[in-house]
Amino acid sequence: MTSPPETITTPARPRLPQTWPLTATLIATSLGFGVIQLDVTVVNVAVKQIGASFGGGISGLQWVVSAYTLVLAALILTAGALGDRFGARRMLCTGFAVFTAASGLCGLSTSLAMLIAARAVQGLGAALLGSCALALLNHSYTDPGRRTRAVGQFVAGASAALSGGPVIGGFLIAAFGWRAIFFINVPLGAVGFWLALRYASETDRSAGRPVDTRGAALATIALAGFAAAVIEAGTYGFASPWVLAALGCSLAAAVAFVAAESRTASPMLPMSLFRRPGFVSPVTMGFLVNVCFYGLIFLFSLLFQAKHRMSALETGLAFLPMTAAILGANLISGRVNAAIGPSRAILTGLAAMTAGCAGLLWVNPATGYPAMLAQQILLGGGLGTLVPPMTSVLLASADRSRSGVTSGALTAFRQAGSLLGVALFGSLAATDFYRGFHAALCICVGILIVSAGVVVGAGIAGRRGGGGRASAGPVCALYHDGHAFRRSRHAHPHRLEVLSRRRLRAGLPFAGPGLR
Repeated sequence: MTSPPETITTPARPRLPQTWPLTATLIATSLGFGVIQLDVTVVNVAVKQIGASFGGGISGLQWVVSAYTLVLAALILTAGALGDRFGARRMLCTGFAVFTAASGLCGLSTSLAMLIAARAVQGLGAALLGSCALALLNHSYTDPGRRTRAVGQFVAGASAALSGGPVIGGFLIAAFGWRAIFFINVPLGAVGFWLALRYASETDRSAGRPVDTRGAALATIALAGFAAAVIEAGTYGFASPWVLAALGCSLAAAVAFVAAESRTASPMLPMSLFRRPGFVSPVTMGFLVNVCFYGLIFLFSLLFQAKHRMSALETGLAFLPMTAAILGANLISGRVNAAIGPSRAILTGLAAMTAGCAGLLWVNPATGYPAMLAQQILLGGGLGTLVPPMTSVLLASADRSRSGVTSGALTAFRQAGSLLGVALFGSLAATDFYRGFHAALCICVGILIVSAGVVVGAGIAGRRGGGGRASAGPVCALYHDGHAFRRSRHAHPHRLEVLSRRRLRAGLPFAGPGLR
């Protein structure tokens, strides 16, 4: 008697979440990160008008800009830990509420002191938004391919807000006055708050984990000291006693933070993350790339306004080609990443940025704007190409219970790089602009070439080390050949996600789609 044939059952394909809740979550997180970036640049074009209303001199007006940046940089890591503890959606909504209310107070300010205080509160809301937006996005998009595309769109929105800030600010000031640049945040914040509250799903909460107050305090002191030092270095130079004292305080707090986090049972930022290649590589590259890009953005602003005598609105319009290049590259980054893999996508972006910097080395007082247009497009396109895969790898490596502080760490490192780039390049160009501009470009070329060399070297070492080990150092895992994924690329999507996360938690490379 023959036995009946064995029935082979194929696991049912998991139902994807409905499209609109995911889209609404993407819009809400993009708005949260976008308003942060918008307020980094939009206030710069209103300083003259604010000074005409309140006076206060250069020092007081500088703190209208710096109070926001300082609080944002100081609290971003702590805000990420709060997102892990109480839920990223809850903290994102809190951030929207704080940021929106503070924006309204900025617009209603009756004195310079009130405006500076409201800007500091804005920084608090921005810290909550910046650290929890990526964590919520990571929680919502579990499929690696869809996550990469969502990150590209997320970064595109932030890039548009950052680069379009001068244009938006110039238009609003010309039409309605300087207070409009703050009031515009109120409807944006209200829409983001409602979308997140209505459609986003809450992240896993580590309610049983005690709050690491000592680690939070030390991280805040370290980041605040660093931010204050580089902000003041732009005015007084890095040799100033106050700048050196702030740097010393920051360094001491950072050392104490590492020591405390290594010993506590429930650290805010586990030191084990720094042994995980998928964490170390993105945050390091995020810091270095931001030093180059945002330092150059600052010099371009000086070049256009001080040397080419452009108005604030004309300066904003001059940045539009670069903005368009960033947006275009961000929006197609998911397809590029799937086609050639993250390592080649990042190398392509670094090569484009290097070519753009090298092409500006011959700029002199007689150089017109059209002669710099192609180089700006290369810089923007390069940045837009490399940031989404870099961010996606970090998100994929994050433990669900630590996604907030992981996202906060990336934002903190990138913010620190931006501050350092502006202060360093600004000091180089303080006495002789064009000589300082060329020196800054040479520094950027060196940083970008070294970064590309590390990527190439890590790939070669990874192939020699074999498909199952990340033995070539911290950068290797980001670019290592994904042999396990390619053997399983037609397998069940849920199995691919499980495979990716198991490899990352073991310290092995991300087995994501298209990894070459």
